[in-house]
Amino acid sequence: MKARKVIVRRCDSYDVSVIEKIVDQAIDDLGERPHGKILVKPNVVCSTPVVRSAHTDTAVVEAAVNVLRRRAAGSEISLGESGGMAIPTRLFFHHAGYSRMAKRLAVPLRDFNEERWARVRLSRAKWHKTILLAKSLYEANYKVWMPKLKFHNACRITNAVKLNIGVLTHKERMLYHDDRLDEKIVDLLEVGYPDLIVSDAIEIGYGSEFAPYPYHLGAILIANDPLAMDVVGARVLNYQPEDVGYLVEARDRGYGTLDLRDIEITGDVSIEELSDKTSKMETPYPVDWDVQKVTSPVRFYPGVNPETGRRCAGGCLNALAGALATSEQYYPGLVAGLRPMGIVIGYYRGDVVHPGEKVALIGSCAGVEGKLVAGKIVRIKGCPAKGVDQAAFLFPRLGIKTPAWKLSNVVGLAYHGTVKRLMLMTKPFHEPIGEAGVPGLERV
Repeated sequence: MKARKVIVRRCDSYDVSVIEKIVDQAIDDLGERPHGKILVKPNVVCSTPVVRSAHTDTAVVEAAVNVLRRRAAGSEISLGESGGMAIPTRLFFHHAGYSRMAKRLAVPLRDFNEERWARVRLSRAKWHKTILLAKSLYEANYKVWMPKLKFHNACRITNAVKLNIGVLTHKERMLYHDDRLDEKIVDLLEVGYPDLIVSDAIEIGYGSEFAPYPYHLGAILIANDPLAMDVVGARVLNYQPEDVGYLVEARDRGYGTLDLRDIEITGDVSIEELSDKTSKMETPYPVDWDVQKVTSPVRFYPGVNPETGRRCAGGCLNALAGALATSEQYYPGLVAGLRPMGIVIGYYRGDVVHPGEKVALIGSCAGVEGKLVAGKIVRIKGCPAKGVDQAAFLFPRLGIKTPAWKLSNVVGLAYHGTVKRLMLMTKPFHEPIGEAGVPGLERV
């Protein structure tokens, strides 16, 4: 078993030439040998003309592609992702600058939703017993994961392991995205176990991971193990690894320990220096966009999944935080200026009393065990109720300003959605999936 290594390097700007040198040296230090069909997967969960800090910066990806091309001459390199909220990934690629970058570098850009799929069986999974795996993922010989280090309002952090949500197609992305989210994330390690990780921590994101604010940290993290990478990432963001549910779950399933002493950490900047910097962040919003800590006249009532009794932070609540954070990015001060109302997420065991005010019930299981008093009750169903649906259909009924119906967003979504549908129509004519497959995975 190879030693788990994480290299922490200082990097103050998105200078491609500087990042190239860091990545090149790190590959030597890690003893990595990129080869064959190389899949580079960044984080492009969201990008809009306003939301600019959710995705891995193109400079980091361009630098890595340049290094991989030099080191693995003759190899096939492609970039792939499946973006969030069932919005066409090609729209996010466009806004994030990936479309222009990929064309300039002559590297194929893959939307996993538009490729041919193979259904594979996951032998170690708790929930995703099988998943649809895109052609470029299925056939990859060497995987390079390129996350953006961010705070996360449901999981505390998002980095290498959490990046695997983006291996799922939109058909399956929201399955088990509820109180089982930590377990779901670890299910995906079986297919999404990268050989090399390069994490963009030059600017980290705080607030909602879907619509974060930037904070300059000035670092790049490179590792050969995703669990080790996220143990270090957790400490950089001032969490203990045991505070992060999916890390505990991964440890318990035998993917490695959470002890920093079991990780070889090198570089030119210490974890302590970076964590000291993040501990001094002065932000107008909670670093993980906890709705109950946001200054607002709205009262939030996070409930539980009535079947399990567990708080469903990864479902409707996670989607609500993302939708509110996105609106806040477009209209600063919106959340603090909302009208008084109550918002119930899931099944709330208590009283919700808002005479003469609106009360929203979010989720198919949403309800109130105690007294419910409201001037008007507004419901939206779904398990979970997706963020895009909350923004587009719930917020207008609550008087919450939303960018979902902003003309430029509607036009962009319509155009890229049409292109996506046309691509899906041609899918039967795409090149068949090869039979090599992912080592250890059984094709169903």
